[in-house]
Amino acid sequence: MSHLGSSGRLARGLVALTVTAASTIAAMTAVAGPAAAAGLPEPAAAADGPKLGDACTSAELGTRHPYLKTTEVSPTITHFKGWYVTEGTTGSHEVTTSTETTISVSVGLEGKIEAGFKVATLEAAGASLGLNVKVEYSSTSTESDKVTWNFNQPGYYGVYKGTKKVTGTYGSLNCNRAQQDDGSWALRWIEGSGSGSFTTYTTLEEGAVRCQDDVPAGSIVAKAQNLLDCGSAAAQAEHPAGAVAPTAEQLRERGVRSPALTGGMSAGQPEATGQGTQAALDCQTTVYKIAVPGQPLSWGAPVLASDGVRLRPSTIFSAHLDHWRLCNVTETNGVLEASLWNWGNGGCATIAQPTAADERAILRTASCTEDDLQRFYIYRDVPGSSLVGVQNKYTGSMMGHDRYADGEFIRQYSGGRQDGTGTYSLIEV
Repeated sequence: MSHLGSSGRLARGLVALTVTAASTIAAMTAVAGPAAAAGLPEPAAAADGPKLGDACTSAELGTRHPYLKTTEVSPTITHFKGWYVTEGTTGSHEVTTSTETTISVSVGLEGKIEAGFKVATLEAAGASLGLNVKVEYSSTSTESDKVTWNFNQPGYYGVYKGTKKVTGTYGSLNCNRAQQDDGSWALRWIEGSGSGSFTTYTTLEEGAVRCQDDVPAGSIVAKAQNLLDCGSAAAQAEHPAGAVAPTAEQLRERGVRSPALTGGMSAGQPEATGQGTQAALDCQTTVYKIAVPGQPLSWGAPVLASDGVRLRPSTIFSAHLDHWRLCNVTETNGVLEASLWNWGNGGCATIAQPTAADERAILRTASCTEDDLQRFYIYRDVPGSSLVGVQNKYTGSMMGHDRYADGEFIRQYSGGRQDGTGTYSLIEV
């Protein structure tokens, strides 16, 4: 632990730590644009990232970006202890503080933060506010913690650790076709599936403050000073050197400390049900291949339940494993939602429940149950084009592949494949 206190910096018994005023900002941030996929146009670069209603390209049908709806910054004290310094007891003290508030990094309801959409959401929040925030899972200490401080003046002190807690809500941007006022079609960034809230925090700061110290309003140190309950008898009474009993304000703060995170999927996403009996599907008569644009490989369902959907060539030996039907189809704001039924093995495409939260989880097939893990949004290019992007309804992740090769798995990527390898051709057979 760093020892921040020093006699040169605490002439009046206080070092006021740097404070950034809290504000609420709705903004979007820079997210790197995808490179063009083979045979697909290069998307236009946008310095500030895509915005709702902006133009997108067919290469971006398989990508997904976060956008911020609200953000809020609030100074938060994580550890605190009242401490009394008398004449003759000034100098360096190691103070064991009590936990006031625990802050855990989360996006949606999950503390598990992997590269992709969740990291991009936290990076967007930090950039929009001009703060360096935690973009991986971490948590402030739930146990008592020590602060070493150099006290140059006698008095009643609040010794603290604190941070700026950053919270907000986010949505998802997906590329899809939209009809223009003149009746023509164009690709636009629309609000897609997946929204929720996030929590993160900045680097922890530590210090000590007295009631009589002049501190910036709305700052971390002001928050700590408020915990001293300076108008109370405890603040004005004579004390022996050392710890002071918690004030009423401290006890109230501890009563509303953040609850521990529970596992689950992002806010706004329903829980998936367990695998059950085969559902009766209303499937369209049209049969499709889901192919790599301009290439012979397409999605091939597995023969064995333990295997996954892979890129395979279509041959006379494919046994219809490369043939898919859209079932129980609905359409909302131009976006199709459907189950993907495979003609060859009779199963539905799905992300398995045990791996639903995993980046790069393999797409599989299972008995059709109309579970949201088996429902997919299909984002389409303008009429006349077969290009699509495919997104799982439950996880919010886009389907794609790591490389173009026979036997390569189809996987889920929370932010999609930014190189265009998440854009496929839905080819009528």
